[in-house]
Amino acid sequence: MARNNHWDPDDQKQYQHVHDSEVDRGQDERAAERIAAATVNKQRTREGRTLRQEQERRDQGEDDKKDNKQD
Repeated sequence: MARNNHWDPDDQKQYQHVHDSEVDRGQDERAAERIAAATVNKQRTREGRTLRQEQERRDQGEDDKKDNKQD
């Protein structure tokens, strides 16, 4: 199953679907896991849901608060 603790249930469902599809297509288990994880991570990145992107948004919000206090 999915290895990433930061994935939500929809991400885990997508991982399992891609994994199962890859196995059905003849990929070995490790390759299917790698492809499924890469697919989920790629989608999360496109949607701005990675830990790094979330941290950047938090940092930007703190910078905005500091700017407003200086006005």
